[in-house]
Amino acid sequence: MFTELMPLLAGRTVLITVARVDDKTLRVNIVPAQAKADENPALATPLTYTGSPEELDAELGKHLASYVQVHQQTASSLAEAKASMEAAAKAAQEEARRKAEERKKATQKAPDKSVPTVPAEPASTSVGTATPTEAASTPASGSAPGLFGTNAPEPASTQPKGGLAL
Repeated sequence: MFTELMPLLAGRTVLITVARVDDKTLRVNIVPAQAKADENPALATPLTYTGSPEELDAELGKHLASYVQVHQQTASSLAEAKASMEAAAKAAQEEARRKAEERKKATQKAPDKSVPTVPAEPASTSVGTATPTEAASTPASGSAPGLFGTNAPEPASTQPKGGLAL
């Protein structure tokens, strides 16, 4: 029985209690103590066997060996899960940090888009011809109504009639 407990005793204290249930039955409790305060409580799950003294003599060693093996597998699985979760969290933090740096670099390299740049149009030197912008904004006489159906009044004539300009 104690040979089977040795791997469990390597990292923690184990409390064993034996109680008499009735004239022919005993109850054996094996309670591993937590090795660290932050250790998973599953590793301190007690084991209880109830049976006659002869049954306990014959079977308790096999059951203890199985319990210790499962306990060690559980501890190993918990350690692996914890390590993989920590690695995943670290990878996620690194990815977030990398993306933040890329965004920061992209905003620093991008030109200021708030002030639009409009290329200068050459001044018109001929009289009576309009630039493409003026042609689009000034409807020709007798043409269809503007975009919203409103007719803009025609500009006043700049040629003198009589002696006064209207």
